[in-house]
Amino acid sequence: MDPSTSAPKKKPMTIITIGMAGAGKSTFVQRINSHLHARSPPSPPYILNLDPAVTHLPFEANIDIRDTVNYQEVMKQYNLGPNGGILTALNLFTTKFDQVLTLVEKRAETVDYVILDTPGQIEIFTWSASGAIITDAVASSLPTVVAYIIDTPRTTAPATFMSNMLYACSILYKTKLPFILVFNKTDVQPHEFALEWMHDFEAFQAALASHNGTRDAEGEPTYMNSLMNSMSLVLDEFYQHLKAVGVSSVTGDGIDEFFTAVEASREEYETLYLPDLERARAIREKTLQDAKADVKEDSMSRFMKDLTLDRASNPDAALLDKWEQEEDEDEVGADAELDVDIRDSTEHRWPGQYIDITRARRHADENINWPRPG
Repeated sequence: MDPSTSAPKKKPMTIITIGMAGAGKSTFVQRINSHLHARSPPSPPYILNLDPAVTHLPFEANIDIRDTVNYQEVMKQYNLGPNGGILTALNLFTTKFDQVLTLVEKRAETVDYVILDTPGQIEIFTWSASGAIITDAVASSLPTVVAYIIDTPRTTAPATFMSNMLYACSILYKTKLPFILVFNKTDVQPHEFALEWMHDFEAFQAALASHNGTRDAEGEPTYMNSLMNSMSLVLDEFYQHLKAVGVSSVTGDGIDEFFTAVEASREEYETLYLPDLERARAIREKTLQDAKADVKEDSMSRFMKDLTLDRASNPDAALLDKWEQEEDEDEVGADAELDVDIRDSTEHRWPGQYIDITRARRHADENINWPRPG
């Protein structure tokens, strides 16, 4: 088959891994990295590490924030704590993220996946300006999906499960990107109970009612119990359009199902997210053009206002106005007199002599009397 007639290569899919501290994000990235290397043919991903405080990575990152920003030095120079140091390091790295994006786009023809490993402190990436800038920059260039990593053994309690779901819901509506729930560590705790709670709110309510601490001393449901019951009904619509898979970063179980969900998210990105992105970009460009036009009009208005004020503050302005008015009246009179001369000259033309109209116009202001027939 002629390569020139083959279909163009799809853009690589970007996977942004987000999750609570200890959920196993880095181990999960290491597992999908090994999985892609073991494919036939191998398909090595392009990996970005955005955690400046990590001491050891179980994978080799193509771009590592630690090569650019020294987390410990940032803490010393800015007198910050651990979380403040991570946030500041990420902010400093974000100022040069356009260069990072250029490097990623250069490799777009040779890789199928771009993977971002985010800091363990989830709020630093999800709720900071730098996290939003990085997410928007990547999503505007490449198809992107958010993989929310959940520590499955720690979600067996209904309250913890509901907290994770609320956090996932908030991240989904903040990023507006395709979203996959990844229940990690299924080798320790199977995730079927979580899927049942997501698709059958009565099962969740039954588990909530049987859990210790959901009733007070008088046997009445506690406030938290009532709140979680209500939230399970509210999140029912959220669950209906959500992809969820269970994986084990240790054994590799469920990784194929994860990549199936990733490929399904590509279509969701192209049909739902990309049109919204283009509309938002068009609105932003129009707003920018309107703002430039408003600034130009405002500048011209201020210039004319300043010109008027300068003229009003000039003591000779009245005299100048009088002179300009007299000059205008003289020009009007000269034009009228010239018109009469031209009409007269055409009426009293005689052989061998005529009036040069061009010269008459040029010398009208000098009150030259052209010869007329005697």
